[in-house]
Amino acid sequence: MSRFYAPIFINEKSSFALDRAQSRHLRNVLRLKPGDEIRVFDGKGNEFLCLVGEFENAKSLSIIRVIKQIEASSVESPLDFSLAVALLKGAKFDLVIQKATELGVSNLIPILSHRSEVKLKNPENKLERWRKIIIESSKQCGRAKLMEICEPTEFNDFMESAEGETFLFSEKDGDSFASIKSSKRITAVVGPEGGWDDSEIEIARKNNFQIITLGGRILRAETAAISVTSILQHTFGDLN
Repeated sequence: MSRFYAPIFINEKSSFALDRAQSRHLRNVLRLKPGDEIRVFDGKGNEFLCLVGEFENAKSLSIIRVIKQIEASSVESPLDFSLAVALLKGAKFDLVIQKATELGVSNLIPILSHRSEVKLKNPENKLERWRKIIIESSKQCGRAKLMEICEPTEFNDFMESAEGETFLFSEKDGDSFASIKSSKRITAVVGPEGGWDDSEIEIARKNNFQIITLGGRILRAETAAISVTSILQHTFGDLN
């Protein structure tokens, strides 16, 4: 059954209009018609079984009628998981956002590190694009709660504000993955394509981050981010 996102208050007695983008997808791509059943989630963890109602006007606004609240297609992980990733070029960072959403990350923090190769000219436009990726990924993977993403943050500022059990993944000078102890709240930090600068590793240590190294294999930054997320969710979350 097709899923749609509506960032509004919904209850079991309401009717509402999908926005133009969602309505175009409903009408022109999926070819749904009045009377068809769909699922709608609000991005806060709630999901509803709904009926497609009438089409409001020529500009394709679709009226949706709520039947009842239902269980989300995919439950949220019990692990409160923040993933901080040094900014990567173009499609690489888009891929990390998509897979982090699918894998149940709670919060994604883009990091501006010493060796980041990305220069942000219009961060607001980037954020809007990234949020659209999160919405589309959530529709596909069944999550009813949207992963949060914040504006890119300088490495030093992030180090001082990170919460929970904190780990920085590095290609050198770290402990084994097996040294990570059970936790319900984790912040994992993955570096840029060129790796961390030595000064950044020292700053992480001073801020009580445990340095973790994934063996001797060298991974691309986007592969490392996805791999770290998968392993942590398998070990402490719901991928088991």
